[in-house]
Amino acid sequence: MKPTRIRFLFLSFLLIANFGFAQNAENTEPAPSDTLANDQGAFVVFENDTLFTLSESIGAFSAQERADAIASRLDELAEDIIVVEDSFNIVESGGFTLINYKDFVIMSVTEEDAKSEGHPKKYLAENYKEIISTSFFDNVQIKSTMSWIKRIGLTLLTLAGLIVIFFLLGRLFKWINFKVNEYDKKLKRKRKSVLRFIMPKGSQNIFILLSNLVKYVLILFILILYLPLMFSFLPWTKGIVREFYGYITEPVKYVLNGFLNFLPDLFFIIIIYFIAKYIVRVLSKIEQEYENDNITIKGFHKDWAKPTLNIVKVIVYAFALIFMFPYLPGSDSPAFKGVSLFLGVLFSLGSTSAISNLVAGIVITYMRPFAVGDRVKIGETMGDVIEKTTLVTKIRTLKNEEVTIPNATIINAHLWNYSKTTKDLGLILHTSVTIGYDIKWETVNKLLLKAARRTTLVQKDPKPFVLQKSLDDFYVNYEINVYTKQAKKMPLIYSELHKNILEDFNAAGVEILSPHYNAIRDGNDKSIPGHVKEDTRNPVEKAIDKVAGKPPVQP
Repeated sequence: MKPTRIRFLFLSFLLIANFGFAQNAENTEPAPSDTLANDQGAFVVFENDTLFTLSESIGAFSAQERADAIASRLDELAEDIIVVEDSFNIVESGGFTLINYKDFVIMSVTEEDAKSEGHPKKYLAENYKEIISTSFFDNVQIKSTMSWIKRIGLTLLTLAGLIVIFFLLGRLFKWINFKVNEYDKKLKRKRKSVLRFIMPKGSQNIFILLSNLVKYVLILFILILYLPLMFSFLPWTKGIVREFYGYITEPVKYVLNGFLNFLPDLFFIIIIYFIAKYIVRVLSKIEQEYENDNITIKGFHKDWAKPTLNIVKVIVYAFALIFMFPYLPGSDSPAFKGVSLFLGVLFSLGSTSAISNLVAGIVITYMRPFAVGDRVKIGETMGDVIEKTTLVTKIRTLKNEEVTIPNATIINAHLWNYSKTTKDLGLILHTSVTIGYDIKWETVNKLLLKAARRTTLVQKDPKPFVLQKSLDDFYVNYEINVYTKQAKKMPLIYSELHKNILEDFNAAGVEILSPHYNAIRDGNDKSIPGHVKEDTRNPVEKAIDKVAGKPPVQP
């Protein structure tokens, strides 16, 4: 909408409102100032020339105020127009007769004015229009040539001033860049300077970058302040600058008005945030006291405190966000709802496995199947737990490998914890040997218990014990069981126990018949290291072998 139309609507509204006030107050006695104006009249002056007088007020506007307003609009019109055209016209609107130049409202003529002058309203309006148009043609048209020369000269002068400002600004920043470049070189030569680590490699340094940034911001600021002055002298450029700045000021006004309207809602958001933060702070303090054993709850384990706090934090902040949501700017707009729905669907589709691991992590936390530092076996992976989170569990294997296992996998797999019972009786380690039926079980038990007692890191109490697990086709399966509280040294204990079993059984001449080919005895020698072989030859065979030069049987 053009500015002249805005003025027209505003003046019409103002005149109608004032006329309404005048009708409501027609039975009241006029103010002394209004009476003075009615008695003496008010002069409408333009270019030091009295055009006509007004003796009637309109509502709260006295005759003098009307005359001053008309003179001000005539001066404004004379500044805006370039060439006076025969565009003065009369318009009837809302019971008033308006005198316009094109769409620009100059004044209004009322029935009271016509009665005061003793002429019909239409005749009086035509008379005022002719007086105003004649004055414009006589005064404004005459000074247009000099005004044009003056306007063009001022525009060129301000343009030259802008060029000089930019020239001086360029010289200033050229000198600044030279100085900061010298400082940058000096700074890089200082090896102990911390700032040298933030200097980018290449010709441009951080100081020149900041200098150029300040330069461009300053140029933009100068243009914003200077352009309205430079374009204010030419009539047709006034509208361009005004419209251009309208494009800038309208979004700024919108943002500022939106921020001002948002302030009450922001107050509620801040209150909700601080309430949630205070609740979390209190819960964190309780969690610290619980971990320090200053607070105890029966049946609530200490290692539940921190994960429970994290869960409660999420719940508190989620409820806080729910309460804040209606107060967020644009929360009820379709665009905001669409984006929220899109993000919700995206999160639901993309975080299925993450949610399952999160739920599994919470379940594991409260099931307490293991703790950090325990020796465990999950599926085919055995090692020590080094980290436990709500999503994954990290294990360092016996070969010093770090394995990350999702918590959902742990829930769905078998889990062995070798450290959990070591604090009480201890962990039972066991191994099996197979011995032939020709060896008495008492002998085998005695040898196995002897090997167990010689093994270090094995508990003396409870004592080791032997189980006859099975009677197989070729041998008896014996199992030796020992107690230990060193679950993390299981490989060493097993290795030493197996070594002791081999030594004790070999020393006793008892053959371990795990290989099946030794189960059937066909006269061959026993597979015992260091076993003395018997010479079963008769004297005649010994003599023949000696004459033939065969070596004797080696033990």
